[in-house]
Amino acid sequence: MEYLAIILITFISGVIGTGLGGLIGAVLRRESNKIVSLLLSFAAGIMLAVVCFDLMSEPIEMMKDGKVPFYTPLIVVAAVAFGYGVVYLLNFFIDRSTNHEVKHIDENHPTTADDLDELIHSDHFETHRKSNGNLFVAGLVMMTAIALHNLPEGMVIGATYAITPDLTANLFSGSGFIMAIVIGLHNVPEGMAVAVPLISGGMKKTKAVFLTALSGLPTVFGALLGFILGGINEIMLILSLGFASGAMLYVVFGELLPESILMWKSKLPALSLFVGVLTGFLLVMF
Repeated sequence: MEYLAIILITFISGVIGTGLGGLIGAVLRRESNKIVSLLLSFAAGIMLAVVCFDLMSEPIEMMKDGKVPFYTPLIVVAAVAFGYGVVYLLNFFIDRSTNHEVKHIDENHPTTADDLDELIHSDHFETHRKSNGNLFVAGLVMMTAIALHNLPEGMVIGATYAITPDLTANLFSGSGFIMAIVIGLHNVPEGMAVAVPLISGGMKKTKAVFLTALSGLPTVFGALLGFILGGINEIMLILSLGFASGAMLYVVFGELLPESILMWKSKLPALSLFVGVLTGFLLVMF
């Protein structure tokens, strides 16, 4: 029952959230950078709060209760660094193999994505479309990039549910559910960025929305992985929480925040982040 509930919740967060963004993109055929910037920075703030005030603090509470050894903070730091490093390297290798094909990415252009199209590599898709290149390869790169975002995001949801007391009673009220809502919220603009170039490339709207929604499926697999690993024993729970936290911190600091600020060069994204952190703190505490 618990597994089915987690699958359903993460399916809505990952697949439905991304698909909804794709549907909006199919109808509007464009996205507002300012709105997307505030939405992403707000979601990043809540994610940051949940990671710092909940996921990374849980092992410390376990140590104080004598459930895990005194060197647990070192294990947490190592797991967080490993999670951050894995997602960073995967993104680095995708960028290294594809950025050279997009002419505007040069020494005069930010190496960090300043547009959603660059973040999920739909700029790569557009380049292939205009040059009559291999659209299948370009589409595969896009889906891989989205999977890199969604798998660790799903692990965060699963790992958070693994530390939720009385899980059956708190499936729809605890930190795991809060994180699922936040991730679903930030999947909407990503879904828009996936669908718009697919439709611009000549793909039918229904197929583009379907493929966009499908790109959110790794969220489900990530959630199951995080939940299963976290349920083995205390050390595996710490490692799962640490890895998921590190991966999420890379998404927040390496992608969402730089992207939101570059998309709208204003102080408002920082304010939106601040509000998101405070909101996340209140959600975790209550």
